[in-house]
Amino acid sequence: MIVRLVLGAVALTAMSCSAMAQDAAAGEKSFNKCRACHQVGETAKNTVGPILNGLFGRKSGTVEGYSYSEANKNAALLWDEAVFTDYIKDPKGKIPGTKMVFAGIKNEQEIKDLTAFLKQFGKDGKKAN
Repeated sequence: MIVRLVLGAVALTAMSCSAMAQDAAAGEKSFNKCRACHQVGETAKNTVGPILNGLFGRKSGTVEGYSYSEANKNAALLWDEAVFTDYIKDPKGKIPGTKMVFAGIKNEQEIKDLTAFLKQFGKDGKKAN
C-alpha cells in the first residue's frame, strides 16, 4: 500500500513538472514567428498557411479550404507532440516538397512552449479551459 502511494506521488510530481515545462505564454511569443503565414483562434482564416486550430490529433494536409502541396497531402502524418517537434525543427526535412518556407525552430524549450500555446485551441478556435 505504501509503495503504491509513493509511486502515485512520484507520478503526480512528474506530471506536474512536465506541465510546468511548457509555458503557453512564452509559446504565444514564439508564435509571432508563425503569424506571417498561420492564424489561430475563433476568427482564424487560411492565409499563406493553413489555420492551426485543432492541430494536435489532425491528419496532415486536411484543413478544409487550404491548398496543400502534394507532399503534405500525401504525408499521412497524425499531428502529435513528437511529430510536431520533428516537423517544426526542419519542415522540409520532415516533409520534402512542403510549401512551408520556414527554417525551423531548433530550441527544445521554445518548441515545448509553442506546442503548449497551440494545444489550447480546439477545432473551433476556442481556447480550452
